[in-house]
Amino acid sequence: MTGTMMMERTANGMAGMMPGMGMGMGMGTAPMAGTGMMAPNMVMVPRCTMKMEKVSGGMKVTCVCDDATAKAMMQNLCQMMAGGMCSLCCMMNGMMVCCCNMTMGVCKCEMTKDGCVMTCTSGDKACEAMIQGCCDCMTACMKAGCMCCMMMGGTPVCCCVC
Repeated sequence: MTGTMMMERTANGMAGMMPGMGMGMGMGTAPMAGTGMMAPNMVMVPRCTMKMEKVSGGMKVTCVCDDATAKAMMQNLCQMMAGGMCSLCCMMNGMMVCCCNMTMGVCKCEMTKDGCVMTCTSGDKACEAMIQGCCDCMTACMKAGCMCCMMMGGTPVCCCVC
């Protein structure tokens, strides 16, 4: 499928915080004796075109998929993960350059005919400034050639490779 890419979920720094891992099992902890190696936690992530823009009170991220299957997958992921923390991560050459956890605002995800729109806003002026600063940072990273990934609840829902 040309509209998706593989991504390791532990790349976002959430190892040890995922369902199915026992308490105390975190980064650097060896698996229990006799269980063998843990399988990598991979997920297929829809590729899209991502556009970020400042709006009154915060920012808006528009994700558009040309491939119908990738669009449906992204929309299903967004609906399943709705209500979880939204974050945006930029990566270059497999290394995270910047990650913005949008905890300072209220994030809403709405479906469009071509994908989805995530809006993160706050009524607090300081939080609005932080959200818009994240928008500036992510936009600069993408212009410099970084891959951007939008996650909800720690699960990647769409990625843009510029």
